[in-house]
Amino acid sequence: MKKMLRKLGSPIIALLAFASLGNSQQWQPLKHPVNFQAGALALLTDGTVLIHEEQDSNPQKWYKLTPDDTGSYVNGTVKPIASTSASYGPLYFGSAVLPDGRYIVEGGEYNNGSAVWTNMGAIYDPAKDKWTPVNPPTGWSTIGDAQSVVLNSGTYMQANCCNTQQAYFNPKNSSWHYLLDTTKTGKKDRFDEEGWTLLPTGEVLTVDAINAPHYEIYSPKTRKWTTPGVVPVRLEDPGTQEIGPMVLRPDGTVFATGANSSGAGHTAIYNWKSRSWKAGPDFPGKDNCSDAPASLQINGHLIVMASPGFGDTPATFYDWNGQSLRKIAGPPNASQDSSFYGHFLVLPTGQLLFSDFSNDVEVFTSSGTYKAAWQPTITSVPSTLTHGQTYTVQGTQFNGLSQGAAYGDDFQDATNFGLVRITNNATGHVFYAKTHDPSTMAVNTRTKPVSTSFDVPAGVETGASSLEVVANGIPSAATAVTIN
Repeated sequence: MKKMLRKLGSPIIALLAFASLGNSQQWQPLKHPVNFQAGALALLTDGTVLIHEEQDSNPQKWYKLTPDDTGSYVNGTVKPIASTSASYGPLYFGSAVLPDGRYIVEGGEYNNGSAVWTNMGAIYDPAKDKWTPVNPPTGWSTIGDAQSVVLNSGTYMQANCCNTQQAYFNPKNSSWHYLLDTTKTGKKDRFDEEGWTLLPTGEVLTVDAINAPHYEIYSPKTRKWTTPGVVPVRLEDPGTQEIGPMVLRPDGTVFATGANSSGAGHTAIYNWKSRSWKAGPDFPGKDNCSDAPASLQINGHLIVMASPGFGDTPATFYDWNGQSLRKIAGPPNASQDSSFYGHFLVLPTGQLLFSDFSNDVEVFTSSGTYKAAWQPTITSVPSTLTHGQTYTVQGTQFNGLSQGAAYGDDFQDATNFGLVRITNNATGHVFYAKTHDPSTMAVNTRTKPVSTSFDVPAGVETGASSLEVVANGIPSAATAVTIN
């Protein structure tokens, strides 16, 4: 269970290297600070960002960050949007952006400040600025701080924190189906504290926090979990059963981080092609990831937030390049933070948005850049676009090579969907066209043809423009279009 805390303001595959923050890396606060304690983050398909007020007294409140007309999130504005119902104010919950562009929130370890592992849920429609309640799956008395994922097919899969129940959600009619439990799926332990990582195969990887040190893989084709073996190091904390985030990198490896209440956290690397694990380096000192955020950077590295034990301070930030961990400078509140305070979100600019239960929301800019092979490509899009009309863009790698960022069972903010960005040639002003109904939600699709629909916004400037598809902050080459 999380502390009800809110703030104001082993084998080693490589030597652990430490270095100061490079000149090309930086943390920047939003130009217009927020006046609430910011927590969960979500990127919508129109380029705006949802921010949850994670304060015991106001957990129904949500806000939206809109970039300025140059596309800058640092200079963007944050305004309140519709709140969830008075009866539903969750903290630590399952969530995802659905293929139709709406945002779903399910469960919560707390509801309106009480630890109840609620089974309530709601969907936010950005077009209507409205939350609609979602009934729980039949027979579910809890959902709590449970895992969720959008499968390749676009189906939203939700777990129950407190047992082995899982279900699929159909957003078209707001109904649950394939209500499954361990007698049907083969899950070896309850879902409590685990994180889910979507693999390029369409399968879902998890490391057991209860049945440790085993790992399990879920196949959407068979709707069953299998237990191929064990992780070479313990990633769960035996006392709290907390565990760290796992993030898929462009090289095909998943970097998994561990928790430890009495020492350094271990790490392990999973290769989905060879379906094998190897031990990674330990964090230095007593640093570990007892619930923590991690995110893919635009350069292919990962950034990980760690701290010495669950709920302890200070937080330290590390860069993982696939071979070594490198200590880097953190945001201003790092000395007051514990790892579980943090949230990362990949922005369309290639930067990362970071919140930590304070009113200081930061933007992190990585060093280096992406490889050309990681870019989406556009093969077909109409050369003339009209206000208010819907079109289809076709190409490859519209979903990126990863879900982007991860946390675990308490927070999900995957960005494996394509955005359409239109820049007016004369003014340089940037507009995002809402995307929806992609052909797939799979990651790392490489040369497979994919597509997504997009709505040309009413406010887009007319004339000669350029259009890009952006996935996990990486843009395609620009295509010339004319806006009518």
